[in-house]
Amino acid sequence: MMLNSQTWQQYPLIKDQLVAVNHTLQTHINAAHPALQAALLTMANHGGKYLRPTLLLLMAKAINDQHDNDQQLIHLASSIEVLHMASLIHDDIIDDSPMRRGAVSIQAQFGKDTAVYAGDYLFTVFFDLLIKSIHEDKYLQVNAQIMQRLLNGELGQMALRFNTQQTLHQYLRNINGKTAALFQLAAREGAHFAGATPGMTVHAAKFGQNIGIAFQMLDDILDYTGTSKLTKPVMEDLGTGVYSLPLLLALQNPAIHQQLMTLLDKQYQLTLADMHTIQKLVIDSNALEQSRQLAARFTNRALDHLNYLPKNQAREMLRQLAHQLLKRVN
Repeated sequence: MMLNSQTWQQYPLIKDQLVAVNHTLQTHINAAHPALQAALLTMANHGGKYLRPTLLLLMAKAINDQHDNDQQLIHLASSIEVLHMASLIHDDIIDDSPMRRGAVSIQAQFGKDTAVYAGDYLFTVFFDLLIKSIHEDKYLQVNAQIMQRLLNGELGQMALRFNTQQTLHQYLRNINGKTAALFQLAAREGAHFAGATPGMTVHAAKFGQNIGIAFQMLDDILDYTGTSKLTKPVMEDLGTGVYSLPLLLALQNPAIHQQLMTLLDKQYQLTLADMHTIQKLVIDSNALEQSRQLAARFTNRALDHLNYLPKNQAREMLRQLAHQLLKRVN
């Protein structure tokens, strides 16, 4: 299993722990069915950035650099990455996505049946890791609630497909579930299981939640600006009626509202030329800058919560992480 090499370079403070997370995933992803195991290893070997495990481990270091139960934190960090992987596989099935992490997606390479089983298998790995690392009912309940939030976010997004009247509040509610919930869980567990006070754990969770919201907004922006050509995420989203932040903000612009509506009213009949026109209208408007400003606002909220945690090297790395995410679109 491969880990994005930039992670080692940026976070040497937790290098050994990330290596241990990598090893834990290798040893726990061991399906008996050959096709299923091949699909899982394909997904794992595409080289994720381990952003959520990194957040958990850095938060734990920020709370208590001398915490002596690394194995518990490693299992928790691994569990969050496994849950993230499962959600990606299922997302690709729903969206019929041909690519994931720059490679052919599991559902495209192995078929939807194997992809469904791969995602379901990862849920069993997730529960196994939880049982090995959590011995208090409260945080088992927290993990169950996070899974529910993930599902509700996805269901909320599905319920609003092709809805051009979607509000910013509805958008925020959905990404608070489908994206921010895992960031919040990572930061919360990292703090709690490193011995944080209840107050510090709340601030850690709020840091993770706001970083997760900003992360999704930045991804939405990059879908439009990541290349001069029409990006696959934009194509997939428009084709399935999922309207991300830049488009929702562009729809509020009176100068281009009717042009966008005329195109979006075609729904499943949108052509590639139509999608390209929509992308150009969004890029040429002020919607991307509005999206950047909104992402920066949530990043700053996250940093405000970070100020309540102990001042040390790990906290500064968390601050650096927040700024680096924001720089992706600057």
